[in-house]
Amino acid sequence: MTIAAFDFRRATASLLAGPALAAAWLLACTPAGAANDFSEAEKALFLGTPLVTLHPPLTLDYTFRKSGTLEAPFDDSVKLDLKAREDGQCCAVAARFLGGDRALKLPEVDNAQGNPALMYFLERDIREMQRLTGGQPNYFRKRIRMAVYQGATMRALTLPYRGANVAVREFTIAPYADDPNRARFEKLAGKHYAFYMSDAVPGGLYAIRARIDAAGGNAAPLMQEEMLIEGAQTPPSMPPSTTRP
Repeated sequence: MTIAAFDFRRATASLLAGPALAAAWLLACTPAGAANDFSEAEKALFLGTPLVTLHPPLTLDYTFRKSGTLEAPFDDSVKLDLKAREDGQCCAVAARFLGGDRALKLPEVDNAQGNPALMYFLERDIREMQRLTGGQPNYFRKRIRMAVYQGATMRALTLPYRGANVAVREFTIAPYADDPNRARFEKLAGKHYAFYMSDAVPGGLYAIRARIDAAGGNAAPLMQEEMLIEGAQTPPSMPPSTTRP
C-alpha cells in the first residue's frame, strides 16, 4: 500500500498493523471536514513520512514508563525493528511493545512510511481505558481523533537529544474535557496527551505523554505514561489540567 499525499485513510492503514486494527481506526478517524481539510496536528502526527529517509536494517528504541497513584508503576521498553522491503526501500516494521505479560501483540507492518510507534501507544492507551471504564474502544478513538482535528494546541520547544539541542513541536489535546458522556467517564475527564515531534530524531517521534490528573491542587497524577526515544530527555511536565471540577 502506498500513502498518497494527505490521504488520511491510507496513511492510517499504513501506520497500523493488521487489518482489524486498521479498520477500527479508519472507522473512527474519517476526516471531519473536506477531503484535504487537515489540521496542523493531523499532518504532524498522522500524515508525515519520517521512515522513508531511514536506511534499514536498524532498530528504533524507546523507553516506556508508567507512574501515578492509581496503579503500580513500571518501566519497560519499546523497539521497532526496521528492515528493507522487497524493493529495497524503507520500511517493513516488526514491533516489540513492552514485555512479558504487558506485551502488546502486533503483526508486522509491511510498508510503513509513518512511525507506527505513535499509533501503538494510542492503541494500548485505548485498551487500558476500556479496562478501567468499560467504555468502547472506538468511542475513545473517535474522541482522540476529533481532539487532534479540532482542539490541539501547538508550541515550539528546544529539547536535548544525544548531547545536542533539537527543535521539537509539542501538540497537546484533552479529548474528554468536553465529552458529552463525561459523567460516565469522569475518571478520565482530566486526561490529556502531549505529542513531541521532531525531524531531528529518527522516526520523527521524540516522545508521547498521557496523564490523568488527580482532583485538586498539586496532588500527584492518578496515572502518567510516557514513551521517549532513546537519547531524549523527559520533556517539561504539562501543567495540571483545569478540566476537573
